[in-house]
Amino acid sequence: MNSLLQFQGFGSLKLSSPVPLTQHPAGVYLAGLGEGSQRTMRQSLNVIASLLTNGECDALTLDWAKLRYRHTAAIRAALLQRYDPATAAKMLCALRRTLKEAWRLELMEVEDYYRAVDLPRIDAPEKQLKGRALSSEDVAAVMEVCQDSKPINIRDLALVAVLKGGGMRREEVVNLELLDYNRAKGALHIRKSKRGKDRTVYLPKGAISLLEQWLEIRGKEPGALLCPVRKGGRVQLRHMTPDAVLKIMVKRTKQAEIEAFSPHDFRRTFCSDLIDAGIDIVTVQKLMGHASPVTTAKYDRRGEETKRKAVERLEIPYTRRG
Repeated sequence: MNSLLQFQGFGSLKLSSPVPLTQHPAGVYLAGLGEGSQRTMRQSLNVIASLLTNGECDALTLDWAKLRYRHTAAIRAALLQRYDPATAAKMLCALRRTLKEAWRLELMEVEDYYRAVDLPRIDAPEKQLKGRALSSEDVAAVMEVCQDSKPINIRDLALVAVLKGGGMRREEVVNLELLDYNRAKGALHIRKSKRGKDRTVYLPKGAISLLEQWLEIRGKEPGALLCPVRKGGRVQLRHMTPDAVLKIMVKRTKQAEIEAFSPHDFRRTFCSDLIDAGIDIVTVQKLMGHASPVTTAKYDRRGEETKRKAVERLEIPYTRRG
């Protein structure tokens, strides 16, 4: 049966007149998200609004404050019909958060809000974790193919060193300016992180040395820290793109004849190596710029061998008598 049939008879849920985004539940919710999450969750709310009104409304024209349990229960059922559990759960999260903003804005009574969001949880099957932790051999192989004096190779060595030693996202790396590098402390100040929060990361000595070699070629002019290098070794003082970083890694892994990996695998490796070295997870969380240690824990890729070695440290305080 067409899932749209279950929404018949709900009456008009369309806003009678436009509402300022600062007073609109969906507008307030979306404004608090990062750019990438904002696009995803807006699309989720658009789908929900369309389902509820047979295509008449989107996220910003639906009157979310009118939703009650009968609406949200029907939406949950429809999402499970149309999407896999993980996607349905994510979309239902957007719905709950929007209704919470409706309550906070005093557009919904507290009882109506709690009834509307009192829905059974959607349990998504656990997915295999993406990416992997890189071995020392993987990293050494990539760096080995960059071993000559060409400016582009020295730039790529510095890029690998910063990705591996700083655990940064590729978007953060390409946004770095020369002034963000503190030579005395071996520190990089990240001003344009995923959530708009600044943080400082510190590079190991080997990474500092490779970055300094690149800066001898780049020069001291203000601008991007890591720059494009054209044919003939000409350095262009402008920012690289995140896509360019990905292409560089694809190229270098092919040259090294090893299994391909993404720039983000350096970040996973950074996290795994720090945890394996006994660094507490809160410190690792701060270095990675995560909002929660729970997110940081998801980056741990140390595998089964680490768990086996951990258990080997346990002792059983028992000696059999006789």
